[in-house]
Amino acid sequence: MSDLSTLFAPEQVAVIGATDREGSVGRALMENLSSFEGEVLAVNPNRETVFGERCYPGIDAVPDTSSIDLAIVVVPASEAVDVLRGAGETGIGTVVVITAGFSETGDRGRQREAELIEVAEEYDLDLVGPNCVGVINTSNGLNATFARGCPPEGNVSLMSQSGAFIAAVLGWAAQHGVGFRHVVSLGNEAVLDEVDFLAEWGKDPDTDVILAYLEDIDDGEAFIETAREVTRDTPLVVIKSGRTEAGAEAAASHTGSIAGSDQAYQAGLGQAGALRAMNIQEVFDFGQVLAGQPLLDRDDVAVVTNGGGPGVLATDAIGESRLTVAEFDEDLRAELVELLPKEADPTNPLDIIGDADLDRFRQALDIVLGAETVGGAVVLSIPTALFEFDELAEAIGDLQERHGKPVVACLMGGEEADRAAEELASYGIPNYFDPARAVPSLTALANYRDVREREYGSPTEFDVDRERAHEILAEAVDRGVDYLGVEAMDLLDAYGIPTPASGLAESAPEAESIAEEIGGPVVMKIVSPDIVHKSDVGGVEVGVPLEDVRETFQAIRERATDHDPEATILGVHVEALVDPDESTETIVGAKRDSQFGHLVMFGLGGIFVQIFEDTSFRVAPVTEREAREMTEEIQAAPMLRGARGRAPADLDAVVETIQRISQLVTDFPAIEELDVNPLVVSPDSVYAIDLRLTIDPEALSTS
Repeated sequence: MSDLSTLFAPEQVAVIGATDREGSVGRALMENLSSFEGEVLAVNPNRETVFGERCYPGIDAVPDTSSIDLAIVVVPASEAVDVLRGAGETGIGTVVVITAGFSETGDRGRQREAELIEVAEEYDLDLVGPNCVGVINTSNGLNATFARGCPPEGNVSLMSQSGAFIAAVLGWAAQHGVGFRHVVSLGNEAVLDEVDFLAEWGKDPDTDVILAYLEDIDDGEAFIETAREVTRDTPLVVIKSGRTEAGAEAAASHTGSIAGSDQAYQAGLGQAGALRAMNIQEVFDFGQVLAGQPLLDRDDVAVVTNGGGPGVLATDAIGESRLTVAEFDEDLRAELVELLPKEADPTNPLDIIGDADLDRFRQALDIVLGAETVGGAVVLSIPTALFEFDELAEAIGDLQERHGKPVVACLMGGEEADRAAEELASYGIPNYFDPARAVPSLTALANYRDVREREYGSPTEFDVDRERAHEILAEAVDRGVDYLGVEAMDLLDAYGIPTPASGLAESAPEAESIAEEIGGPVVMKIVSPDIVHKSDVGGVEVGVPLEDVRETFQAIRERATDHDPEATILGVHVEALVDPDESTETIVGAKRDSQFGHLVMFGLGGIFVQIFEDTSFRVAPVTEREAREMTEEIQAAPMLRGARGRAPADLDAVVETIQRISQLVTDFPAIEELDVNPLVVSPDSVYAIDLRLTIDPEALSTS
């Protein structure tokens, strides 16, 4: 991992393409760098001076390049590769390429970017960009961007894959006094990407919170691994654009049709310890509260207000979140009764009545924050003539510091509230006009507390027959088959996943023989690589008596042929009937994601899986804790735990099955999609009843 100290703390910066021409990027850069504490050198063969200072015709013309730590490149794209090579030859180790015209512009641009990467690798350059806005370090005045405005100094670092987002944020931050530590526009990420800056800011003692605007993550595994380390001490808030992008257009499995790209990001970000913001406002709300307030040590929240309506809105927001409305015990209510007018109700939310003066507000909040049952508070106030908002803000700040519990405020008004917000900000307390924004911020404090307390553990390595599994997959590839169904149930057996006694019959007599060996009624299923959804074409019969097996074999084959006369029929799968009493049909599946690897799914299964989509996802490899969380997250979880007199399902067996499927797809990345549906769960067992999977033959040949 690169050491990016020279990127943010250079002694000398060379701007290659510097100019004072009106309306140019080079001029904007030079103007923004005028605040830099170090030295700035202008390089441009077409200028002798820039803003009255000497301009060098090339980087090789600088008398002493040994102290140049950082080069900013703003030359045309056609010249950028040669300029980068020149920087590398002079020993400059860190470069920001502002210039656009690379992979974002088509084949020629992609070729240029490949050449840029080749030069960076040759000279071991740390390169930001190309096609980026630049970088900022507020602590030393380094504003190496062409954007308008620069934020004040703060303890939050921001990266963005969108240059437009950076430009908008800088202007907004300067206007509202929101401080930042570092700001980085990632651009095309030809060399340095989000993982590099995560690692850098994770070890930076002056970065208290990391914010990220991401459109894509190239290496999901590296992102998760790095973020898990970083978020042990530094919160990470991510907004991911493109949430509604569809997954695969034509998926051969239920998992593939349900698991779109956003499910992979949702699972991956969660496993990485990142807090996901769903809009731009939340990014900065979460960042502000995480940077300024202590974490909630319990999820019970109090609401203190002098206006009943806003208090109810805040309480509604708490009820819709993971937080709870704190209970006021008898002693606490008695203490409040002594303080408040008779009309006031000493319960939560606590309305101290509109005639409250500053002293009543202060004492009420002091009592509430001092209660052991209260983890934090939302303080709401409407403007009255009985006190000034800035005085209330100071009181809130003093009490928050005294009790050491997180507080967010809703001082609702105009200019008076704006002034009070500045006072609150000096205590690290955010102020919101809308209670619906205040509560999610407190929730972020609870969510990050959970991240800090999380023990990740390692995936369980089960004793499996990997060689047998590879044989099954390789045999299919040798036959020119990339889709497998129940004929490949031995694959599950190889990984220790229970399956009913079964066999593949190519004739009616063979089906009868298998059924007699199994004994009792059986399940019969058509086996064809051309028929994915067998039930839809009448290709499944359940509870077939022994005397009807031959007739059923013929009927199933005829239905399949009527549905698709060209379909390849491999036979009929005959398997033991699993007792349906007190059993639940679930699904365990996996789909290979281009960024994160395999995404493992668990949920309510059977024929309703795509109707209800009651599912939970994790990125493989899945640990025991993560697998258990998956069983708890679905809406059908009460059914598995034993709702309405049902016997609880064997959840330990389900958790183990999820882990074994995770190990299977981790061992064989060539498996593109896989469904075990249904996985029938009973009080004392699990059985994989059906299987379908697709293989990438090329990937299998390299494994």
